[in-house]
Amino acid sequence: MSSLEKNERPRRRLIVFLPLALFLALAMLFYMQLGGDKSRVPSVLIGRPAPETVLPPVEGLERDGKPLPGIAPALFSGQVTLVNVWASWCVPCHDEAPLLHRLAQDKRIQIVGIDYKDQPENARRFLGRYGNPFVAAGADTNGRASIEWGVYGVPETFIVGRDGKIAYKLIGPIAPENIETELKPAIEKALAR
Repeated sequence: MSSLEKNERPRRRLIVFLPLALFLALAMLFYMQLGGDKSRVPSVLIGRPAPETVLPPVEGLERDGKPLPGIAPALFSGQVTLVNVWASWCVPCHDEAPLLHRLAQDKRIQIVGIDYKDQPENARRFLGRYGNPFVAAGADTNGRASIEWGVYGVPETFIVGRDGKIAYKLIGPIAPENIETELKPAIEKALAR
């Protein structure tokens, strides 16, 4: 074996393992960037006006015997609003439904729902089972409005201030822990403005 062949062997190993090393380094970088608390994903919409969302009402949905309205931009003017993106097929939405009722007891805020890619009869059945905390609920049948709101997946919740700007975003379900540590402080902050 010549000295030239001996020198090429380590180079070949390096060439073989270099792509693997680069892949592992990139994988580690992505993991470190995404591996944190998913509910803390930043939103570029914080501090910006809520999207000019116009959604028809969820067909046949009522509250106190009256048809529930859909969503229009004027709904967000002058009042702190909690916007919940939900669906009857969303398992965590079932868990958070009673907590939305607890939040709806605070008459300083209004709760609005965006029903994401759902069938009206399923949405009505869902709210019939858990009760309806919404003052308005829009049917986002094609998911376009949720994209405008920057929704990653259901459920998600936003706090919109009196000025119509998004003040806070919660990714994932409302839970007893995040009501006290995140939602209520965000609501109080929005009310103070």
